[in-house]
Amino acid sequence: MRSVKCVIVGDGAVGKTSLLISYTTNSFPQDYIPTVFDNYSTTIAVPDPQSSTGEQQLFKLNLWDTAGQEEYDRLRPLSYPQTDIFLICFSVNEPVSFINVSEKWFPEIRHNTNYENMELFLECGKYPILLVGTKADLRDDEHEEDRLREMNTDFVSQPEIDRIVHQCGFMGYVECSAATQEGIREVFERAIDCVVYKPERLINKNKKHSMSNSSKLPLDNNYSGQHEHLIDIKAKNAKFDNSHTSNNGFHSSLGIDAGSSREVGRYGNNKQQNGNSDKSNKMKRRRKLRCIIL
Repeated sequence: MRSVKCVIVGDGAVGKTSLLISYTTNSFPQDYIPTVFDNYSTTIAVPDPQSSTGEQQLFKLNLWDTAGQEEYDRLRPLSYPQTDIFLICFSVNEPVSFINVSEKWFPEIRHNTNYENMELFLECGKYPILLVGTKADLRDDEHEEDRLREMNTDFVSQPEIDRIVHQCGFMGYVECSAATQEGIREVFERAIDCVVYKPERLINKNKKHSMSNSSKLPLDNNYSGQHEHLIDIKAKNAKFDNSHTSNNGFHSSLGIDAGSSREVGRYGNNKQQNGNSDKSNKMKRRRKLRCIIL
């Protein structure tokens, strides 16, 4: 049975411990007790996406709970080595905890984790981090809406969440509630999927995308007019080349070297039996083109 190490981080009081207790014991803790370090271990069955019969695989999930308070900033990273997946938690009704996702927690994980050994994640261009929004049940709480309105703030919106997931390169986002257990199981199933299955799916998707676009000329929208001019130059050159090959025995090709400006025409000359080399050289000079590489 494969073992997966999952470390949970985030601001204090966002519900990290409640998330773990609710998942492992199916009960919601009523009292808040700040965590220093705590470990939970459980077995989870996750559907195998590669199975056509819906078979499930068993995994041993080792859950590491951490303290979010600043006084533990030096101690907390000691739990990061050999982590398979991080869960960065924020509370959907606490915008400050969401801001700290990108300003504190993501930088701390990057600074204290060696990703050079995670080849799959490097290939798919993602970090082994799943973003988790807690206290989702409060989105439907009128009293909480009134409280936020009085503070001139609001719940963290989905567009804001999507932007952070994309900018930081997270594996995805899950929203849950430890009080109602809504989305609780999905959090840890997604965590397993992010470690075991999703990296390979992303790599295969990127390879297919790369192969389908390998023959296309990359265009920058900001310079589309200049690129169109380059395409016109290539078309005119091909037309010119075809009209002269049969008469003079010339052939040409247009080489493109990105990031430079240089002559790129290459020409060959079939030997003329009539000895008219001067005329050939004259034609060669006429046909020489300069191409500004964009």
